[in-house]
Amino acid sequence: MYSPIPRDWREANRARWDERVPIHLAGHFYDLDAFRAGRDSLRDFETAEVGDVTGRSLLHLQCHIGLDTLSWARRGASHVVGLDFSEPAVDAARALAAELGLGPDRAAFVAADVYDAVEAVPDLSYDVVYTGVGALNWLPDVVRWAETAAALVAPGGFLYLAEFHPLTDSLDDATGSRVTHDYFARDAWVDETPGNYADLDAQTVHNRSVEWQHPVGEVVSAVAAAGLRIEFLHEHDVALFPRFGPLVRHEDGYFRFPAGRPRIPLMYSLKATKPRQRTAV
Repeated sequence: MYSPIPRDWREANRARWDERVPIHLAGHFYDLDAFRAGRDSLRDFETAEVGDVTGRSLLHLQCHIGLDTLSWARRGASHVVGLDFSEPAVDAARALAAELGLGPDRAAFVAADVYDAVEAVPDLSYDVVYTGVGALNWLPDVVRWAETAAALVAPGGFLYLAEFHPLTDSLDDATGSRVTHDYFARDAWVDETPGNYADLDAQTVHNRSVEWQHPVGEVVSAVAAAGLRIEFLHEHDVALFPRFGPLVRHEDGYFRFPAGRPRIPLMYSLKATKPRQRTAV
């Protein structure tokens, strides 16, 4: 029997993210100066797996301050839309788009809950619906998320998801070598830790967060049940930050366990397409 979802989950998470937007804009973690100068924020496996987006429309769900969204626009997407529930994050994304000379016709941003995306975004469907790392853990219902995302994929288009592998949430925080938490846990994980991944020493007030773990099988099944065809599920042995003590940063910027240690998946990616509508004979 699962514990009830905390009633304040959305409000607590929004307050936490709203407060951290200025920290992310000012700090080195997102390095906005480098981004303004042309640095791409996307991971190489994402750009390889999504492929050429030239001339395609793209919707980014849970876009935060819009760096990945705008990176897709720079890569040739004809029109990108980013959606996030944090109004300060959306304001920052709009300001950054304007700095880059990307008007609303090329890059638009919407402040709305991801579950309300169908009603909130400006278009009925998109060639690519994209969601980046660190998004699904903030949602209690991955089935509803998959139904929402699938509804916004244009016929012949696809959903692309890149995420941290949930196996990592089952391992001990120090070494990542022992299973210490239940992989199939469904209860909310409530935390009150101050600070932020972008600045561990940041002075913060809104520290309550509510998150969930979604096993890979649950995510894949939800996407398939929403009517999309799974094209691939790839697991990656790299991390974006030193989640566990033994991880070593490589020249490509990724963190990996040292040679000789058995590898485990640290991230995964998924692509699922919507069948084209058949013409009646």
